[in-house]
Amino acid sequence: MQTKKIIVCDAIHQKGLDLLATCNDIEFIDASKEPKDKLLEMIGEYDVAITRSSTDVDQKFIDKAENLTSIVRAGVGVDNVDMEGCSKKGIVVMNVPTANTIAAVELTMAYLLSCARSLPNANNHLKLDRIWKREKWYGIELKDKKLGVIGFGNIGSRVAKRALAFEMDVLTYDPYIDASRALDNGVSYTTNFDDILSCDFITIHTPKNNETINVINSKEIAKMKDGVRLINCARGGLYNEDALYEGLKSGKVAYAGIDVFAKEPATDHKLLDLENIFVTPHLGANTLESQEKIATQAAEQAISAAKGISYPNALNLAYKESEMPNFVKPYLELAQKIGYLAAQINLGHVKSIKIEAEGEVAEYLESLTTFALVGSLKESMGEKINYVNADFVAKEKSIDVQSMKVANKSEYKNKIVIGLTTDKETIVIGGTVFDEGIEKIVHVNDIKLDFKPKGKMIFFSNQDKPGVIANISHALAEHKINIADFRLGRGGHGDAFAVVLVDNMVTKDVLKELEAIENCNGVSYAIL
Repeated sequence: MQTKKIIVCDAIHQKGLDLLATCNDIEFIDASKEPKDKLLEMIGEYDVAITRSSTDVDQKFIDKAENLTSIVRAGVGVDNVDMEGCSKKGIVVMNVPTANTIAAVELTMAYLLSCARSLPNANNHLKLDRIWKREKWYGIELKDKKLGVIGFGNIGSRVAKRALAFEMDVLTYDPYIDASRALDNGVSYTTNFDDILSCDFITIHTPKNNETINVINSKEIAKMKDGVRLINCARGGLYNEDALYEGLKSGKVAYAGIDVFAKEPATDHKLLDLENIFVTPHLGANTLESQEKIATQAAEQAISAAKGISYPNALNLAYKESEMPNFVKPYLELAQKIGYLAAQINLGHVKSIKIEAEGEVAEYLESLTTFALVGSLKESMGEKINYVNADFVAKEKSIDVQSMKVANKSEYKNKIVIGLTTDKETIVIGGTVFDEGIEKIVHVNDIKLDFKPKGKMIFFSNQDKPGVIANISHALAEHKINIADFRLGRGGHGDAFAVVLVDNMVTKDVLKELEAIENCNGVSYAIL
């Protein structure tokens, strides 16, 4: 049996290298100090690669990686990895999602204390300016203050637990969990985001997706109490940086602690000009313990992958062109898109997912179900959901998953239908693939439609009465939002459903304005 080879493309902790060195049945090389052009020349010899953010796994890298079967991203983010390119070539991409949890939690607590007591400013005043002026640095106590935690996942829940030890009143907002998960831990739970905006401190711990980008903007800051303190150690761009700057400058926001920026490195950012903000250069994972865990876990995953034992935390489903009929692949992609689309339209805690397939594609129901689960859970879980853990996560969250082959009862040769039920409602979306791989949504609930699942889409449910379309067009025109396509379907009970494809981003304010249109039953927005 040929010995498998592992290449380490970027620097990792020595413990990870030691672990690779002690594995007798694999070969490894530390190429972290090699120039990137030379790395490309070397990569073709290796079966598994360990990377960090310094190596771009782009098409050039993938083309050179002739023997590569797996990539381990030593960390959480995979922004520098061409996931689609890797999947098409049969390369499994894995990450190390939990090794830095405690580091991120404790950094958030450091920010919480620093924002309360202005510790960085007081330090600089004495250490750099050599001024001893105690009366300048009055802070506030954490005890009895209200902390709003946006996102109650792996990190947010631990931050909340530690804040309770400081005798803070902790409130969380997370529409993707059962309230009991927070309440059982002594944390209050709300479904009203405005409740979070009334807190003394606010910290965010969510994935970065269409729903969470700019979740705190100027409108939200205006609703906050004067002197609020804001913290972001999660992902850059969750707080709108222009709005945050104005809030800090006006004093509405007393203090902010920011570890992450929308664009990094942020060495010339205007936020750095303000005194009432504490910043660090994305240090969430920067502890010795965290780096050691990341390196050892990455090495363990690389060894398992090289031996073909398992692919822990795989983020993609590797398939090779020759292993699946060509007509099936677009349906897998369509299943994931429909699931993601349904989750964006029907925001809430997912209760059940139902997948139906008719025609020849029904023979691949298991794969269709996996892709549908990944799409359906991506909105709430971001990078944490993948093709390997989708079934497990669904069971862990007590999500009822049903998949079935059905008789070919439609006018389409092949068709898939996904029904997503949340704590709010159920939405059912059907789709098919036409010649040349053209994906189409053919119905939403019982209303027939015909549109490609691609781009920025407004979904508008209404009573089928005159004037609705004109009012939608007028409202969008007022905000200079260009309509690219307008598809309308009519139900049999005096109802209608419109899909409006637009060229511009749509804000929450615009959606609320559309909701106020007469005869509107509901509005939602999705991006694919």
